[in-house]
Amino acid sequence: MNELPEAEMRQLLVEWNDTATEYPRDQCVHEVFEMQALRTPEAIAVEDGERRLTYHELNSCADDLSRRLRSLGVREDVLVGLCVDRTIEMIVAMLGILKAGGAYVPLDPTYPTERLTFMLMDTKAPVLVTKRRFMDRFSGSHTQIILLDDPHAEAIETNPPRTHPHSESLACVMYTSGSEGRPKGVCIPHRPINRLVCNTNFVQIIPSDCVAQVSNASFDGAAFEIWGALLNGARLVMISKDAMLSPRALAEQIQRYGITTMFLTTSLFNHLALQAPSMFHALKHLVIGGEVADAKSVRTVLRSQPPQRLVNGYGPTEATTFATWYEMKDVPDDAQTIPIGRLLANTKAYILDAQSRPVPIGVAGELHIDGDALARGYWNRPELT
Repeated sequence: MNELPEAEMRQLLVEWNDTATEYPRDQCVHEVFEMQALRTPEAIAVEDGERRLTYHELNSCADDLSRRLRSLGVREDVLVGLCVDRTIEMIVAMLGILKAGGAYVPLDPTYPTERLTFMLMDTKAPVLVTKRRFMDRFSGSHTQIILLDDPHAEAIETNPPRTHPHSESLACVMYTSGSEGRPKGVCIPHRPINRLVCNTNFVQIIPSDCVAQVSNASFDGAAFEIWGALLNGARLVMISKDAMLSPRALAEQIQRYGITTMFLTTSLFNHLALQAPSMFHALKHLVIGGEVADAKSVRTVLRSQPPQRLVNGYGPTEATTFATWYEMKDVPDDAQTIPIGRLLANTKAYILDAQSRPVPIGVAGELHIDGDALARGYWNRPELT
């Protein structure tokens, strides 16, 4: 292939990758949250049915757990297993682990025991945070266990030494499905999470917003929901799995809580769009992703009573949930596909040939993602990294 003209090369490599914005790139996720808690201590941070915690209360509960974790040796880049259901305690645990300096490893309690055992052994996590009813899933483990629902747990009166993680320290390790072989642990630092939700260009979450929490902790969409709300002063509302599968129940939850922002997997969006395409009309932002967007489903929603903004998000777990986005405003009748759009803020991408050279505009190549979106690598898989 001939060398590209200098002007086109500059457009491909520089101009189309000029996505930089100011965001807390040198802070940890929990530090951004703590600053928000100082600004709005009495605002509701998280809500689950009749239960709710203010930003001050959530910060305080997470501090208590952080002390217990630090007393067990949790510090920077120490992995902590997290096996809980989607409740307020899950949010407390995530923050507590980060505040201790550690990184949480979501262990979905609905997974087969064999998969949970593999993940815990693969990470060699010295501490597991869980609830009493999930204890039998880890009966053969020698990991130290903290039970979030243990009424006899002793409060830590002392304040064990704090570590001081930085934005490149690990925040979480997300395991892939393993559909292409052995599951891989993707090591995600604090910086890519901040990049995803702070002063970004695809969804601007503000303190008056209410964000639905629908994704399992083991799915990378949860990072957008949880930290998108809590790092921007918004309210996070836990939505039950039963409600998510019923258009009528979900529409009621959207109205009841005043939900403004929601992420749905493409398959769930397709299911709901088929049954009740106008149910999203009260939303400011509806983001879909995880699979190729279906033009027919999107067209159906857009021609009913659509949300203010309907966004197609694309990105692998290795690029921290989303790398590109496309706002869907109209889908022609003959459209078969939906674009993945342009780059998120502070993200770069290149279309390269088999020799890793940029291809001309309009020529097919392979997508390579770069910039602050990237995870650190795969846990204990340096050859794959």
